[in-house]
Amino acid sequence: MENIGYIEIKIVGAKGNLNLSPENYDIREVISMLETAENLLYSGEKKDRPIISYQIEDGSVRHIFKTSIQYIIGFNAILGQISQVQHIDFLDLGTAKAFENIQEIAVNRNYDFSIKTSLDNSNEVKVDRTTKFFRSEVIWANAEFYFYGKVTNAGGKDKANIHIVTEELGTLRIQTPISFLEKYDDNLLYKSYGIRVSGKQNSETGEIDTSTLRFVELVDYQPKYDEQYLKGLRDKATESWIGSINSENWLREIRGGYDA
Repeated sequence: MENIGYIEIKIVGAKGNLNLSPENYDIREVISMLETAENLLYSGEKKDRPIISYQIEDGSVRHIFKTSIQYIIGFNAILGQISQVQHIDFLDLGTAKAFENIQEIAVNRNYDFSIKTSLDNSNEVKVDRTTKFFRSEVIWANAEFYFYGKVTNAGGKDKANIHIVTEELGTLRIQTPISFLEKYDDNLLYKSYGIRVSGKQNSETGEIDTSTLRFVELVDYQPKYDEQYLKGLRDKATESWIGSINSENWLREIRGGYDA
């Protein structure tokens, strides 16, 4: 088996009286499909992903995305499951959003999509304006979260955001009212804070939709490593438990238990 395979996203539609083709397919639509394909194949951290090459072909418009066969095999399995159950609630967030984007394009532009891979007898998913590949609202519930980390950016011309680097989820972008940033006197940048936010969480898996995070409250947070405090805890533990045990008797009792 070759080390490279591809996914094909074929689009059939029209531009006014003209059938859709690479000649009348706008560059903004190309950019949208490039981003969508990346999320279909690699929905998580992308900095270490293998190369994805791209070409566009006639018939009506065929997007060809080539990458490691390992990911093509995995994506073919996803296509098979979607084709069988006809919903996307089981997908992780990035992949589900990519399918939602294709569904929205199908509805808004009256396009018919066919998605398959280069594998023999590939699974195939068809998307058009009659399909309903959207996440169930019931699964994504409103929730509140606290995130702790260092603020690396704050502001924005029209829509303000705070960027905070966390250990658990990396850098998060939190939608923040401009009015809060206008009134906040201290410089937020490169300082550690806790931020209370609202957002959507998957009620079955616990996954957080980081694109929905909205600012609620800033929490002053100054983590401090206190060696003396930790030493005191260790000493206290030693005095109250370990210090009162005769090690030879304790080992003899343990061994006796095993011998029994």
